[in-house]
Amino acid sequence: MDYLIAIVGGYLLGSIPFGLLLTRLAGLGDIRQVGSGNIGATNVLRTGRKDVALATLFLDAAKAALALVLAREFLSQDAGYIAGAAALLGHCFPVWLKFNGGKGVATFFGTLL
Repeated sequence: MDYLIAIVGGYLLGSIPFGLLLTRLAGLGDIRQVGSGNIGATNVLRTGRKDVALATLFLDAAKAALALVLAREFLSQDAGYIAGAAALLGHCFPVWLKFNGGKGVATFFGTLL
C-alpha cells in the first residue's frame, strides 16, 4: 500500500505543469505554442524571461525532491525512491496535458538532490 501511495502522490506532484502555469501568470500565453512545445524551463527561456525560466527550473526540481522527501519521511526509504521516479514520469507525461509534458531534466536533478 505504501508503494501505491508513493506512486500516485509522486506522479501527481510531478505532473504539476509549472512552466505552463508560470508563463500564463506572467502573461506570456501558452508555452506549448513556443519553441519545442515542451513545458520545461528550457522552453520557457525561449520566451526571453529568464526570471520565469529560473522559477520553472527551481519548481520542476523541487516537486521531485518534495515527492521523494515526503514519501521517505512518512512511508519508507524505498517508497521515497519510487515517489521520485513517479514524479519524473508525472512531469514527462502529465495527465492534465494529455500526457504531453517536458523532458524531465530539472525533475531528474531534483530527484538526485
